[in-house]
Amino acid sequence: MTSTSPELHDEAVRQLASGFAGELIGPASRGYDEARRLWNRMIDRRPALVARCADARDARRAVAFARDHGLPISVRGGGHNVSGSALVDGGVVIDHVLRRAVGVDPAARTVEVEPGVLLGELDRATAAHGLAVPVGINTTTGVAGLALGGGIGWLMRRDGLTCDHLIAADLLTADGEIVLVDAERDPDLLWALRGGSGNFGIVTRFVFRALELAPQVLAGLVLFALDQGEAVLRGYREWAAALPDSVTSIVTLRTVLPVPAFPAELHGRRVVGVAVCQTDIAGGAALAPIRTFGTVLFDNVASKPFVTHQAMFDASVPAGLGYCWKSTFLRGLDDGAIEALIEQNRIAPQPWSYTLIFQLGGAVARVDSGATAFAERTAPFAVNINGVAESPAEDTRVTTWARATLDALAPSSTGGVYVNFLGDEGEDRARAAYGAAYHRLASLKSRYDPANIFRSNQNVRPAR
Repeated sequence: MTSTSPELHDEAVRQLASGFAGELIGPASRGYDEARRLWNRMIDRRPALVARCADARDARRAVAFARDHGLPISVRGGGHNVSGSALVDGGVVIDHVLRRAVGVDPAARTVEVEPGVLLGELDRATAAHGLAVPVGINTTTGVAGLALGGGIGWLMRRDGLTCDHLIAADLLTADGEIVLVDAERDPDLLWALRGGSGNFGIVTRFVFRALELAPQVLAGLVLFALDQGEAVLRGYREWAAALPDSVTSIVTLRTVLPVPAFPAELHGRRVVGVAVCQTDIAGGAALAPIRTFGTVLFDNVASKPFVTHQAMFDASVPAGLGYCWKSTFLRGLDDGAIEALIEQNRIAPQPWSYTLIFQLGGAVARVDSGATAFAERTAPFAVNINGVAESPAEDTRVTTWARATLDALAPSSTGGVYVNFLGDEGEDRARAAYGAAYHRLASLKSRYDPANIFRSNQNVRPAR
């Protein structure tokens, strides 16, 4: 294997390969372009080496190799990484795509997860025991990045965020040590891992607390014409404010894709949808008012396995398209926000671009704002704006639309942003993501990574 990087030579790589259990892929290797390809087609970077680790020892050796050769480091889990921070030009990618094991202890209600695991893999493993860890809304999302940044999803109003259920982790630190982090050994570092992203090292093993989940949930999607959108969102606003914690709802504004899940007559139509997941299916009456918000075009709310519901949005976020995400937390779904959301989605580039409005509250808000590094506990809604392009020729158009939509929501914003929805938007936006936790995170960063070698992320600079 050869490399185009002047800092990296064949002999050095051969020495690393001796005893390396995984795969080392350089620019001249077969499969290099596939190894550097991310879910987001807009990211096009050329690392000097992709180190696909088979275990934690591989990760440790790859980090030492990068440091010895003065190369930047990035870390790749198993999922989306819309910002592209998982790849670094001319550096070493610590890639966990081979590490996909999930171990469930049903008696202790704990789950051990390797850092390359996807949500669908975790969900299937826990569901077999009548358990669940609260995670996100797409089966192709990676557990590692989701958990380290917070983790909002279908079970959050009942059970909280993914990071709230992280109880231990094996962490490869900047000095090459692998340490066990938990509430007894290092509560400050555990606090930082619960929302502080990948700033403090590489998690080589996660341990989550799991909760009981019934075999079936009452879940699905109700669609209305976008022309009725303002009335639908006003009705939704009043309904959502009184929901029990057993219900989480997500509003989607988009174009109906030509997929078998939807009738052909709806394909290509702009709609506003209310998606729901209720864990207490005996309380189904709570969902009935949705159908009064407007003229229902589609309704597939029914009792189904949670793992089935988790895949509902998968077809709308395929790998290989160009994604520009923007995000904000809202103080509320006021009339100004509603008007901006409807107008911007009336002109959204078709067919892929869309906006999601996540209902927060419930168990998310009951955790003290200082208990984890996830900073925004009180906002009632989080918005994810997705400009999506099929070809590079459309990239500028979808990026411009996403930015304009974020700007239109500014009067209703808290000023914060969900770190997992951030693109490459600069230090100020990273600070906005961590909010009041930033200064404590920076202090911890100066202890655990004073040279900031783990900086290919939504970075927290070490305090000086």
